[in-house]
Amino acid sequence: MACDLWLVPLVDVLCHSPENPFRDDLAAYDKALTEAGLPPLPVYSYVPGLSGEVAPVAGFDYAALHHLRRAFLLQLSGLDVTPVEGLGSDYEQLLEMFEDAAERSHLVWHYDYAGAYVPVDFAAPLVTDELLAGSGPLGSSHGLLRELEAVAPAIGIDPHNPPPAPLPPAPTELDEPAAPIHDDHPFARERHAWLGLHTAATRSLGQGSMIVFS
Repeated sequence: MACDLWLVPLVDVLCHSPENPFRDDLAAYDKALTEAGLPPLPVYSYVPGLSGEVAPVAGFDYAALHHLRRAFLLQLSGLDVTPVEGLGSDYEQLLEMFEDAAERSHLVWHYDYAGAYVPVDFAAPLVTDELLAGSGPLGSSHGLLRELEAVAPAIGIDPHNPPPAPLPPAPTELDEPAAPIHDDHPFARERHAWLGLHTAATRSLGQGSMIVFS
């Protein structure tokens, strides 16, 4: 199944609009940040041509995302990162074995089909009852980018000079298959998800946007 990533610019014309479709989510994120002693979501002045629009930035299937998370957990735990065709129960076993590390990871501790990363720097994903009842743990774009850069060499990517990211696909429905991956590298799935997430995190920080999973 396909996972779409969208960029939502945190600009005044959207955030302060009574018709903002993200209003309830933004309020929940601000509340979680405040309760954790962190600054609220930044809201920037809209600048045409620079602020960006609400638009898809990347897409991949859940399997690719789980392969990348598996690689990160293996590396974080000091184990060899080796390619696999299918995950089977391997990924679930890793989550159980390294639960504490997983819960501190912005890359790993996040819903597949919902949730957001925001351009505020904090150490571990934020988890509250309200968030878990809605879009799930809240991640930091800064933290996500740090973890992507850490795992990149293990899957054959130079984090300082990554390959070009694929163009974002057309938005998909939840049960639609993702676009095929055109890469013959042993870590093709991991790299595909990495490139999409890296593009999203970089642009999130560069233009003050949140990343939304759908």
